[in-house]
Amino acid sequence: MLLPALAAPPDRTALRFPDRSLTYAGLAAEAAAVAAGLAGASRVAVWARPDSRTCVAIVGALLAGVAVVPLNPKLGSRELDHVLADSSPDLVIDDELPAGEPGALPTVDGETPALIVYTSGTTGPPKGVVLPHRALASNLDALASAWEWTADDVVVHGLPLFHVHGLVVGVIGVLRRGGTVHHLGTFSAAAASAALAGDGTVFFGVPTMYHRLTAGDAGGFRHARLLVSGSAALPATVHARVRELTGQEVVERYGMTETLMNTGVRAGGERRPGTVGPPLDGVEVRVVTEEGVPAPRDTLGEVEVRGPNLFLEYLNRPDATAAAFRAGWFRTGDLGVLEDDGYLRLVGRQATDLIKTGGYRVGAGEVENALLEHPAVREVAVTGEPDDDLGERIVAWVVPDSDVTADELASHVAGLLTPHKRPRVVRFVDSLPRNDMGKVLKRELR
Repeated sequence: MLLPALAAPPDRTALRFPDRSLTYAGLAAEAAAVAAGLAGASRVAVWARPDSRTCVAIVGALLAGVAVVPLNPKLGSRELDHVLADSSPDLVIDDELPAGEPGALPTVDGETPALIVYTSGTTGPPKGVVLPHRALASNLDALASAWEWTADDVVVHGLPLFHVHGLVVGVIGVLRRGGTVHHLGTFSAAAASAALAGDGTVFFGVPTMYHRLTAGDAGGFRHARLLVSGSAALPATVHARVRELTGQEVVERYGMTETLMNTGVRAGGERRPGTVGPPLDGVEVRVVTEEGVPAPRDTLGEVEVRGPNLFLEYLNRPDATAAAFRAGWFRTGDLGVLEDDGYLRLVGRQATDLIKTGGYRVGAGEVENALLEHPAVREVAVTGEPDDDLGERIVAWVVPDSDVTADELASHVAGLLTPHKRPRVVRFVDSLPRNDMGKVLKRELR
C-alpha cells in the first residue's frame, strides 16, 4: 500500500496548509469518501492548487487506484487543451470533490498508474509521463533511507503540487512516512523561517528559494534537521551564503519526472557543491560515451538510469518511449561525471534547448512557437542565460515585423502557455545567425 498510515491513522497532523489542517484520521475519512466517489473512473485530472483540497483529491484517487493528472493552475488555453485531449480524464476535479459512501478499498497493483505528469521537452507539446505506484513507493523508501526520514519529521515547503518535487516527494513522501506536511501555500523566506523555528524539521526548496532566503530572514533555518535542494543545480555561492547565514549545509539530489529521484547526498554524507550525491538504494546510474559504452570514472558522458523508480511510458507516445531507452537504460539527456567515490556531478544538457528556470524545465521550441504566433514577430530564437535568482532566465531574440514591446510579447506567451515560460528578456535584432542549412546558431546569440 502506498500510504499505509491511512489504514491505521496515527494521532498526529497529516496536512497543514494556510486554509486548514487535517489529522491522519481526518484525511483518511475525507480521502475514503473521494475514493468512493470515483468508483468506475480510471483517470481524473485535478486542478493542483497549493491547498488541502488538492491533497485530499489526489490521495483519494490513489486509494481508489485511479490515475491522477495534476493540472497547473496557470495553464494557458493551448496547453490545457492539449493536456485534456491527450489524457482524456473521466473527470476534472476543481472546487467540488467527488464523494460517496466509503467502503472497502481496492488492492492496487504496483504497476497501476498513479500519476500522469506532463513535462516539457525541447520540441513539441508536453508529454504525459505515466508513473506507477511501484515507482513512487520504491523511490520514496530509498529517499527515506538516504535522509533518515521518519514519522517525526515535519516537512516545510512551498513547492507547486503539479510537479513531482512538491507532490511526490513533498506530500506523498511525507504521508508514506506518517509525518506532517507543512505547506506554506506560497513560498516566502520569512514564512519558511518561522515554520522551521517552530516544529519544522526538514525544508524542501529549489535554488531560487535558497537564493531569496539569503536576502531575507533565515534565522529559523538554523533549527532544521535537513535542508534539501532540487530541480536545478544550487550555485556554489548560494551554498556558501546559506552555510554562512544558517550554519547548515544544503543537501542536493538529482531527479526527473520520468525517473523520480536518482541520486542524493545522504543525511550524514558530504555536501559537495556541484555534485548531487551517489545513486539511491535500488537505482543504478551510469555515464556513457556517445556510442553508449560505459565511460571511465571522472569522464564526461550522458547520464543513464535503470531501476524500479522508472516511469511506464509516455502516454500515447510509443515512439518517444522507445527513443528514451537504450538496452533497458533510460537516457536522461543530462551530461555528467561519476566521480571516484560514486558522487555524480552534472554539467549540463546534451541538447541546448532545455532551460531550467526557477525550478521549472522549459523547452525553448515551445516558447518559440508561441512567439511566432504573434503578428509582430517575423523570426525568433529562445535561449537561456544565467540568472542569480532563477538559475536561468528565458531570453527571446526577436526579428520584428512591426512595432511591439517586450512586455506585449511576454504577456502573449504567458497567455498561451504558462507565466513561468514567458521570456524575462527580449532582445530585438535585425537577423538571426544561421548555418548553410538555415538552422539558427544559438551559440552565437550571446
